[in-house]
Amino acid sequence: MDDRERLRRMIQILLEEMPQYREDAKAFPQDYDSQRRLLRSLMNLCPPQSIRKDFLTLQDELLTAERLNSGIVDADTLPVCSKNDRIALWQGDITRLHATGIVNAANAGLLGCFVPCHNCIDNVIHSAAGLQLRQACAQLMWKQGHEEPTGEAKMTPAYHLPSRFVLHTVGPIVRQALTEEERALLAKCYFSCLTLAAENSMASLAFCCISTGEFGFPQQDAAEIAIQTVEDFLQTHRTPRKVIFDVFKDSDFTIYHKLLDKA
Repeated sequence: MDDRERLRRMIQILLEEMPQYREDAKAFPQDYDSQRRLLRSLMNLCPPQSIRKDFLTLQDELLTAERLNSGIVDADTLPVCSKNDRIALWQGDITRLHATGIVNAANAGLLGCFVPCHNCIDNVIHSAAGLQLRQACAQLMWKQGHEEPTGEAKMTPAYHLPSRFVLHTVGPIVRQALTEEERALLAKCYFSCLTLAAENSMASLAFCCISTGEFGFPQQDAAEIAIQTVEDFLQTHRTPRKVIFDVFKDSDFTIYHKLLDKA
């Protein structure tokens, strides 16, 4: 089965499971990139339910090939900063990073982003990991019986990501002037993830910029809190042995680079 046929079959299966989107699907052009976008959209919309085995087989083949084609970045090879030899700064797609764990900035539902092809980190991670990640998160939430509190962290397998685990944390939402409570909650996000990583003897942990996107936390303040929390934790814990601040925007890279004194 070639790539185009695999894609066609996966879309067909999801539309059989979610027939309400058949008319919307007809609006997508037939070229490969457009159909791949349609597939991602349908996967984003798919509720946490039992997934057909034939779909999972095709999904696993597709995501494995895409992971290899994108190029995997080994966390162990990333240079550490001059300020702390257990901290690294890297700018790039966190779904390419081979670390023991990566951190996902989740929402309170902890099921991923349901907005088709949204560019938030939650959507990007779930899209690259596969539908099994949403199922795993749904199981956690079912056992918990309530939304995920801000500042806590949960761990799941990473499925088709190069990392082994995904740590999901819900950051504070900032809509007006930044408060001390919001600062404390963001610090708690980092501390909760670090604690979970230490409890599971993770060698490396990569953080995204929690709360600075859709949640509106000021970038400079967020970076200062993130770095201070990580530095304080590493002073008293042997694991994780390496913490990576993974940034995507140039503006975040500039802020972290200056704070970490990588010049």
